[in-house]
Amino acid sequence: MNPSWRASVLGSQLAELLRRPGRLVTTGLSVLVAAFVVFATVMAQQITANTTVDHFRGTPEAADLIATSGEDAAAISATALKRIRALPGVAEAAGRVETGAALAGVSERWLEIHSDPGTGPLSQVRLVRGSYPDRAGEIAVNRRAAEEWELAPGTPITLLLPDPKDADKTVKVSLTVTGVVKSTATLEQQAGGYTNDALVTPLMNLPGFQHVDIRARAGVRAGELSHQVRGVLDKVPSTASLASGSTVRAAEAREALSGDVREFFQIISVFLTVAVLAAAMVATSAFRIVFAQRLRQLALLRAIGAQQRRLVTALAVEGVLVGAVSSTLGVLTALGAGHLAPPVARGLAAQDLSAPGFPLLDAALVVAGAVLVTVCAVLAPALSAAAVSPLQALRAAGTVTGERGISRTRLAAGTLLTAVATGLAILQLGDMPQPGELDYDRDNAMLLTVASAGLAFLALITLGPLLVRPVLTVAGWPLRRLSGTGRLAVSGVGGTPRRAAAVSLVVALGVALVSGALVGLDGVKGYQERTAAVEAPADFRVAGDGKVLDAHAVRQFARSPQLTHVTGYRTLQATIGPEGARQEIQISDLDPDALPTGRDIDTATGSLSDLGPGHAVVASDVAALFGVQAGDTLTLPSHRGVIKLTVAATLPGEGPNMANVLVAPSDLDRMGASQGATGILADAATEGLAGRGKAHRALEDLIRTHLPGRHDLGISILADTRDSNRDTIQMTGTITLGLVALTVLIAIVGVTATTSLTTIERTREFGLLRALGLGGAALRRTVAMEAGLYGVLGGVLGLCLGIPYAWILVRVVVTGAPLRLPGAQLLLVFTGLAALTALAGLLPARRASRITPMTALGDGE
Repeated sequence: MNPSWRASVLGSQLAELLRRPGRLVTTGLSVLVAAFVVFATVMAQQITANTTVDHFRGTPEAADLIATSGEDAAAISATALKRIRALPGVAEAAGRVETGAALAGVSERWLEIHSDPGTGPLSQVRLVRGSYPDRAGEIAVNRRAAEEWELAPGTPITLLLPDPKDADKTVKVSLTVTGVVKSTATLEQQAGGYTNDALVTPLMNLPGFQHVDIRARAGVRAGELSHQVRGVLDKVPSTASLASGSTVRAAEAREALSGDVREFFQIISVFLTVAVLAAAMVATSAFRIVFAQRLRQLALLRAIGAQQRRLVTALAVEGVLVGAVSSTLGVLTALGAGHLAPPVARGLAAQDLSAPGFPLLDAALVVAGAVLVTVCAVLAPALSAAAVSPLQALRAAGTVTGERGISRTRLAAGTLLTAVATGLAILQLGDMPQPGELDYDRDNAMLLTVASAGLAFLALITLGPLLVRPVLTVAGWPLRRLSGTGRLAVSGVGGTPRRAAAVSLVVALGVALVSGALVGLDGVKGYQERTAAVEAPADFRVAGDGKVLDAHAVRQFARSPQLTHVTGYRTLQATIGPEGARQEIQISDLDPDALPTGRDIDTATGSLSDLGPGHAVVASDVAALFGVQAGDTLTLPSHRGVIKLTVAATLPGEGPNMANVLVAPSDLDRMGASQGATGILADAATEGLAGRGKAHRALEDLIRTHLPGRHDLGISILADTRDSNRDTIQMTGTITLGLVALTVLIAIVGVTATTSLTTIERTREFGLLRALGLGGAALRRTVAMEAGLYGVLGGVLGLCLGIPYAWILVRVVVTGAPLRLPGAQLLLVFTGLAALTALAGLLPARRASRITPMTALGDGE
C-alpha cells in the first residue's frame, strides 16, 4: 500500500470524526471527566499538603534563620535575643516558647501557652477581636478557649504556675484576656493562650526561649546573617544550633506529611486507579458503539483494498486525538477549580486552605496517561470493527452490538473466576477473627478479601451479558406493568445485553464502592459507639480517692440546669480467681440503662436487659477466668462469705466505666459496699463546646458549694477523646464517600454517552415508532427510562457485590465492629442513582423526540 493510500485511510477516518462532532464529544466525555478527577485529586493533594504543612509547622515563611536550643542545652536567653535584634543584618527576631499552665479551679483545665509577636511577618496569629497583649498581666486566647470557657476581652482568668521558690508548689497568677486570636500555624484542637516574647518569660518563670525566628534585612546574605548571629550566641551562655528557615520548614513539612497523611494519599491513589478503570470501561463501550455505527464505511474501505492493520492504526489515531483533546480540557478545568477552591472555602466556610501550585509535570503525565488509557480502550473495538467484511456492511448497524451470547471461552473464564472468588471468600469466612482477637494476620486477611472482591468483579464483567436479562426481568417488572413506554424501555435495554452490561457494570462499580463504604463506615461507627460507651459513658466523671459522696450533694448535681443524665454509682474492689491466678477486679452497680450510651454496649452472650437482683454482667477477662457465659453461675466474694449470681450477659471487652462486673445495687450491698456513691457520671445539658464549658463550670461550683474540703475530687472530661474519635470517623467517611462518588460521576457520564450514541444508532427505529403513532413525549420517556434502567441494573449488581465484601473487610480490620446495614442510606443511593441515570438520559431523549418518520427513510446516521 502506497503512502497516499495510507494517508487516505487515515484521512477518511479523521474526516468522519470531524463530520460527526457529537460523537467526538460523547466518546471524549468520559476521558475528560477522568482527567478532571485525576488532576483535581492532584490539586486536592497539593491543597491538603500545603494546608497541613502551614497549619502544623512552627516556622513562618518569613523566617530566614532559626536558632534552636538543644533539648539538653540552656535556653536562648532574653539577653541573647536582645543582642540578635541589634545586629545590622537582622530586620526582626521573635523568641518562641511552647509551654502550658492550668487554670485555677476544682479540676485542672490546661491552657497551652505560646509566645508570638502578634503582628508583622513573623507573627503566626491573626486577631479576631479585642487587642493583643502589650503589658504584664495580659493574655490573648484562641477561639476554642474563648468558646469553651466563655472568655472574651476583659475576662479575668487565674493560672496555676510553679512557685519559683518551691517547684513542688504552685502560685496563682491573675491575668486579663485582652483579645481572641486565630492561629495560622496550628489547628485549634487545644485551648491556647498567646503573648509576646517580652512578657512570656517572666510570666512563666522561664530562663529563655526554645528557639528564635530571625528575618534578615533586604540584601543580607544567608551566610553573613548566620555569621553575625553565631557571633552573638558564642558570647552568651548558649549552645544553640543554627539552621536556615527553608531547611527547618522542609523538615517540618516531611514530618507533617508522614504517617496518617501519607497513608491517606496512598488510599487516594487506590481510588484514582478505580476511577481510571471506570473511565476506561466507559470509553471502551463508547468506541465500540461508534465503530459499530461505521461498519458500512469500514467495510467499503476493506472492499477497495484497505488492510485491517491500517484501519486499526487509523482508529487508534482517532483515539489519541480524542484522548489528547479531552484530557487537556479536563486538566485545565481541574487547574482552575483547584486555584478557585481556597478563596471559595474562605468565603463560604471560613476555612483557611492554602493555595496549590502549578504542577506542570503532573499535568503532562495526566494527559499522557489519559491518551494511553484511551488508546487501550480503542484497541479492542478497533480490532473488532476493522475485521468487518463487505457482507457484514449489508446488515443494520446495530446487528453486531445487539448480539446476545458470549463465547464458550468467555463463559468458562467467567465460571472459573466466580469459583475462585467464592472459594477465597469462603476461606476467609472460615478463618474470621473473633471480637477482641488480636493474634491474627490482618494484612493477609485484607489481601485475601480484596483479591476475592477483585476476582468477583472480573467475573461480573465476563458474565455480565448473561446476567442482564434475568436481573432485568425482575427489576423491569414494574415498568412493564406501568405502561407501553415502560415495555419499550425494558425491551430496548434487554435487546442489547452486551451494551447494557458494559454500561451497567461501570455503575455497579460505583455502587459497590459507595455501598461498601457506607456499610464499612456504619460498622466502624458502631464500634466507636460501643467503645465510647465503655471508655466514656458520659461527658464528665466526678470521682475522688474512693471516699463516698454525700447523697444530698448527688441530688444537687441532678438538679443543675447545666447537667443531664446525672448518675451516681458505687464501686467495690475484690480479689477473685483460683490460687496462683488471682486478680483484682472492680465491681460496680452502674446501671447501663441510666445513660444514653448504655444502648450502645455490645454483649458476647446474653442480654443487658436481664441485669437485676441475683444477676451479673461479666467483662471478657472475668468470663475467660471462670469460663462462664450467659446462664452460668458466678461466685463472688462478700463480707459474709460468698455470693452466687447468674450471669445475665458477658461482654466482648471491659464493662462501662472500666468495671469488670456489673451487679444490682442490692447485690452490691450484700457484698459489703458502703451506701454513698463512689462517683458521678453526667452529660452537658446542651451540645457544643460552649455547653460543655458551662457544664464544667457548674460541676466546679457544685463541688465548691456542696462538697467543701473534698480536695481529692477531680472532674474528668471523658467527652474529648470520644469527640475526637467521632470527628476522625466523620472526616474519614466524608473523604471516602467523596472519592468513591467520583466513580459514580464517571458512571453517570458513561450512561449519558452511551444513551446519546444509542440514540444516533437507533434513528431508524425511533423514526418507525414515530410513524406508528408514538408521540415525542412518550419517546422521551422511553429513552429516559432506558437510561434509568442502566442505573437500576448497576445498582442491583453493585449492592450484591459491595455489601458482603464490606462486611467481611470490616470484621477483618476491626474485629469488634458490628455487622450493620444502613438500609435507609443504601435505599437512597439506589433510588438516587436510578434517578440520576434517568436524568442523564434526558438530553439524548430530547434529541430522539425530534426524529421524524421521514428520518427513518434516510441513512440512519
